[in-house]
Amino acid sequence: MKFDSSDLVAILRMFHEVQDDVMPRHIERISKSKPHEKNVLIRFAVGKKNYAVLIDGAAEDDEDYVYEMALESGKEHFYVLLPLPQHTSLTTYALPYRAKEVYLLRDEPQSARLDLALVERFGGESRSTYQKRISRGEVLINGEVELSSKRAVKDSDVITIQSVETAIEATEVEVIYEDDNVVVINKPVGLLTHAKGALAEEYTAADFVKDKTSYKADTNRPGIIHRLDRDTSGVLLMVKNDEAASMISKQFTNRTTKKTYAAVVSGTPEQEKAKIDLPIGRNPSAPSTFRVDASGKTAETVYEVEEVGDTHTLVTLKPRTGRTHQLRVHMAYIGTPILGDKVYGKESADRMYLHAHKLEITLPGGIRKVFEAPVPASFHEVI
Repeated sequence: MKFDSSDLVAILRMFHEVQDDVMPRHIERISKSKPHEKNVLIRFAVGKKNYAVLIDGAAEDDEDYVYEMALESGKEHFYVLLPLPQHTSLTTYALPYRAKEVYLLRDEPQSARLDLALVERFGGESRSTYQKRISRGEVLINGEVELSSKRAVKDSDVITIQSVETAIEATEVEVIYEDDNVVVINKPVGLLTHAKGALAEEYTAADFVKDKTSYKADTNRPGIIHRLDRDTSGVLLMVKNDEAASMISKQFTNRTTKKTYAAVVSGTPEQEKAKIDLPIGRNPSAPSTFRVDASGKTAETVYEVEEVGDTHTLVTLKPRTGRTHQLRVHMAYIGTPILGDKVYGKESADRMYLHAHKLEITLPGGIRKVFEAPVPASFHEVI
């Protein structure tokens, strides 16, 4: 697929970087490179501003990965990854464009993001580690504490790092199982699996496992090989080493794991048991969300009614694929959205009533195990 100056103008407009009077003829100094065999980086200029567009279908909105690819083009560039105009409270970067996902970065040669400047000046630690130190108040610019990783700094700014006594109080996390290779927890509602992009000042499941794992230890997602949404509770498996990560990741990829969820939905499905076989893709009008889309990726969910109430129903959900927001999108599509789903549902509640009940998987050593987090009592009480 070829991207020309017309495409670049269209992308800039979608990110609200230029007005309608900017035309393809205004795009200058176009150059292309391949930081990786699966992506393309296009650098170009519009007036006095320089940009880069990364075309990459595997980035999956991973801010660190996009920066890594962009920086392959040379350290003389100080790129800032631009978020899409907000449609929800979620920050998202990937723009679906002509069946591809593109990321737009703006080159700011006179300044750099604070976290990137720390990596450039001091080295020794990853960007995500510096982000944590910034959020803890350990970084000063010209003698003043700075808490934002995105703060722009100039070469003339004096940056210092100080040690601050911090004791992040861990959220109460129940350990279901632990051995030398994995740790399985019952993730509570509200706990992030890992921070995404610029880190929030909050405890995550990745923080829980970071001192136990060597897998991706220098990133903001140590030990993480699969995820649960913030508002989803239940079984979450994390790994302690690269060997376990390789073996278990293949099972998720090859769909040899078996996952079972419990959910409370608004209303009652027409059929007591059925398979939903509907592809899912990004919603172009709100790219941080998803929808049933004939041109999307294959997605299969089997549901079964367990308990019917006056206005709500308890169902068991078994995803055959692992698409982002799959269960939420599928249940909303058939007219029974998950109770408390702020994105795909209409009925508010004290939480989103989706719980990862069971995970069946083979551990290193060949042992097949089923991990279970009991369905919360509230799931029966709201029926």
